[in-house]
Amino acid sequence: MKEAMFYEKTGDGTVRCGLCRFRCRIADGARGICGVRENRGGVLYSLVYGVAIAEHVDPIEKKPLYHFLPGSTSYSVATAGCNFRCLHCQNYTISQAPRELHEIPGFELSPEMIVNKALAAGCSSISYTYTEPTIFYEYAYDTAVLASQAGLRNVFVTNGYITSEALSHIRPYLHAANIDLKGFSAKFYREVVHAMLGEVLDSIVEYKKLGIWVELTTLIIPKHNDSDEELHAIARFIAEQVGVETPWHVTQFYPTYKLTDQPRTPVETLRRARQIGLEAGLRYVYEGNVPGEGGENTFCPNCSDLLVRRYGYFIEALHVENGRCPRCNFTLDGVW
Repeated sequence: MKEAMFYEKTGDGTVRCGLCRFRCRIADGARGICGVRENRGGVLYSLVYGVAIAEHVDPIEKKPLYHFLPGSTSYSVATAGCNFRCLHCQNYTISQAPRELHEIPGFELSPEMIVNKALAAGCSSISYTYTEPTIFYEYAYDTAVLASQAGLRNVFVTNGYITSEALSHIRPYLHAANIDLKGFSAKFYREVVHAMLGEVLDSIVEYKKLGIWVELTTLIIPKHNDSDEELHAIARFIAEQVGVETPWHVTQFYPTYKLTDQPRTPVETLRRARQIGLEAGLRYVYEGNVPGEGGENTFCPNCSDLLVRRYGYFIEALHVENGRCPRCNFTLDGVW
């Protein structure tokens, strides 16, 4: 256990957690929504510090990040737990374990060990991913500080529910984030995700204002968030509030966990979403989970030349010179 950051005592042994936007009020002996932060005698503790549930060397494209050190590998780590309860969670066996199984599985893996393993594997970054990094913030923060000192970059793959104060605190050590924008209706977020859309939108804008490289992902679920109206709304929000240089990944859903009543997303739906994004002025829109369909490639926004050809998480051809298009010298957005 490690004493948590960002909490305050509110009297009668109760504390209020200020790490994520739920700002849970937690009674003595109880835990927050995430299931891994517990009040013991008026002191809030993280129950997952140094206790990893997963570690792996991944292509950075798997996050997915297509404009941040493309072709590099990222040492990826997670703990059990999550502050969301998405009905379609693809990693529910670990994200929901503290809440549903009433246990916190994992193995010892210190911040020092993570950094050393990342360096030994030749990784360029460390990604805090698979579950929600906000709920293991103290662990991620200490690791990120050590990683930065060792010349590694740090990446959040996140649902975008961190508080402003927690995000600002880790900002000097956080270089990129892929944020899920799971839909664009309050009803969808309330019923499918069990969170609030407005909080996510505010968080995305804050990431961008802080200068963290941001890419957004929308898992498109048939009959839930795939209407033209909703896709146009997402594209407009990105273009107007985040920036046309922000890559948008529109990704294929497959039935899992508690959302098994819909089929996989048709490729035609992803094509439609990609076209909607491009027509809204977005420079880079990618189709995910459908390797070989062509929607994973990067084209120059200026001259339309093919600059990066991908298959799944892997780069087959990279025609970028010092972050520029070799044909027209257009500077590509991102960290190349």
